[in-house]
Amino acid sequence: MSDMTETTPGWLAPDELELARARMPILYVEAVPVRVDDSGEVTHIGLLLRIGPDGTVSRTLVSGRVLHHERVRDALLRHLEKDLGPVALPRVPASLQPFTVAEYFPTLGVTPFHDPRQHAVSLAYIVPVTGDCRPRQDALDLVWFSPEEASSPLVIDEMPGGHGVLLRQALAHVGRLS
Repeated sequence: MSDMTETTPGWLAPDELELARARMPILYVEAVPVRVDDSGEVTHIGLLLRIGPDGTVSRTLVSGRVLHHERVRDALLRHLEKDLGPVALPRVPASLQPFTVAEYFPTLGVTPFHDPRQHAVSLAYIVPVTGDCRPRQDALDLVWFSPEEASSPLVIDEMPGGHGVLLRQALAHVGRLS
């Protein structure tokens, strides 16, 4: 999960965030950016290419924390713009029912999702985007994959912390898991 320091009101200072992470789950939103055809069928899935703190290159989803006093919809839009650029033109669903809820634990094996920093609860969404995506912040690139390519072991194995499991759940949710 992305963890950039921000200066937005309601954001925790680094020491406050560490204290909160040690005591309670942190709420996140995650988005699987997709391209859809005229009938609404998913044709492509966008995966971000990032360099982790340890220097490893991996593929990830759009992800980030929900700020204090921020609506989930606003957090989702903020992270989509932060990761995909201001002209990605995401179409956030009218109903904010996530396709799944992922629980990340600092202990391996509790769930398929792992974040060594914290216990986090993430609301996961599939979000069609129609505009030009130009990654910003800590993302190096955004690569569009067909559903078949995205679900391949080669791609899934490049996704740390359980994002590969989340991607497979998203593809199954839209009927595109091969």
